[in-house]
Amino acid sequence: MQTTTLSFENLHNHGELFANMLRARRELFIERNKWDLPEALGMEYDQYDTPASRWVVVHDELGQVLAGNRLTPTTARCGIYSYMIRDAQKGLLDTIPSHLLHDEAPVAETVWESSRLFVSQRVPLVQRRPIYFNLVQELAKAARSLGASQCLTLLNANWTLWYKRVGIDMTAMGPVMEIDGIKNQVVSMNFASNLH
Repeated sequence: MQTTTLSFENLHNHGELFANMLRARRELFIERNKWDLPEALGMEYDQYDTPASRWVVVHDELGQVLAGNRLTPTTARCGIYSYMIRDAQKGLLDTIPSHLLHDEAPVAETVWESSRLFVSQRVPLVQRRPIYFNLVQELAKAARSLGASQCLTLLNANWTLWYKRVGIDMTAMGPVMEIDGIKNQVVSMNFASNLH
């Protein structure tokens, strides 16, 4: 198992890995979850997949994607969009409630957003925990290397059952709300105490 952080600067060094990650996202989010998302060439994408973002990918030696995640700076701007949680709060995304945060969505160099977190459905249940652990650890490492002391993410509201196992300090940032029949909550992953 390998973990790679991709950027537009290093995509060319990793062959089909970026495309494979977008294919894996399509398989899970569009085919399995039936989310109405943009797709092309068998890949899922959205307005946040820009050169400002980074993608953390857990994969095998053949490039088969096991898990993935996207990191976007809260300072990002692309047309009317910034980052998913902030745009939802501003009412720009009709699939996510605007009341997802207790306070105004932050915009700061030290705050990034973690989105599109997934573990492939092809991964057997018994292997998911170590893969998820690797993904979250690499996400934390990548975020810290980018200067982030905090990452916001929209997670399944069951995060309180497992977050201590991955060694990340997490805090609820908004109410529990139902999206597509699943209880979700915006959570802050706090890295400030781990910055070197």
